[in-house]
Amino acid sequence: MVMRACCYREIVDNGNHLLQMRPMPDAVVAIRTFNRFYTRFIGALDVHYMESGLSLAEARALYEIAHRDAPVAADIQTQLGIDAGYLSRILRRFEKKGWISRGRGSDARRRPIALTPEGEAAFAALDARTRSRIADKIDRLPAPDQRTLATALESIQTLLGGGEAAPWRLRTFRTGDMGMIAARQSIIYEPYGWRREMEALQGAITSAFLRNFKPGREQCWVAERAGVMAGSVFLVDAGDDVAQLRLLYVEPWARGLGIGQALVAECVAFARAAGYAKLVLWTHTVLESARRIYEAAGFQITEVAMHDGFGKAEQGETWELEFGDGGERLVTPTGIEPVFQP
Repeated sequence: MVMRACCYREIVDNGNHLLQMRPMPDAVVAIRTFNRFYTRFIGALDVHYMESGLSLAEARALYEIAHRDAPVAADIQTQLGIDAGYLSRILRRFEKKGWISRGRGSDARRRPIALTPEGEAAFAALDARTRSRIADKIDRLPAPDQRTLATALESIQTLLGGGEAAPWRLRTFRTGDMGMIAARQSIIYEPYGWRREMEALQGAITSAFLRNFKPGREQCWVAERAGVMAGSVFLVDAGDDVAQLRLLYVEPWARGLGIGQALVAECVAFARAAGYAKLVLWTHTVLESARRIYEAAGFQITEVAMHDGFGKAEQGETWELEFGDGGERLVTPTGIEPVFQP
């Protein structure tokens, strides 16, 4: 049988029917590769997890009982995603060991479960052994790399929808942000056909912001979720008492959480507090989501014009928001780091 690596693989099933195995997306390959590494890394394939005499599923069930307030079997089953009958056998084994007690309930799956003193001791020993084993494995990593690892793991959980939705927050810019902002926007806008010219513009704007930054008159806010940049926006001094909103973007995986609206609101509040008479921005008709945010914030279109500055013809739009009160000229503009729970 010839394997055609260039386009797809052909295999024969038990019924001698020819099946076509098309190439997997890069993300699928990466996840499968990581799964093979991680199951070995944590000993998930061992007969007994951490030499505890328990399977990995049993250890996880014990963890859930220890960290929940009188859980019922249905809750644990939902959390672990395992078969109800399998969980029932695990719980019976825990009862025989004297690790759990079960209260009264409407049925077997609704009886509250609690650890006995023996169960608490068993869990504490397993938990300490697990913590120690993992600590030993990452001890060789310097502190910055450990923080990078923790952030990457949080990102994986956020992107794949694991656990509760992580809160997001706004902060002002810090070292290293400019390069990341320019890179991410260049990549996100590439499908629009905005390639080298757009990337050059992103680099020029972010570099000029750092080089010419005016404290109290300019600012950049970054949205973060689970330690990962989820979006950003700039406010710069355009001269003649006019502020300019620039480079608003939100990562595709973070959209729908209100981040774009919050970033624009920070710009508006800052511009008012800094005493600007007007806030302007330039965008494109094709960027419909951003345009809806600007309209909701009170901006109005003042000019529409075609251009080919990004390598192809696009319709650009100038939007303005005038401050009739002339701003407030506060000594300390807004821009503190609020936290938002989605």
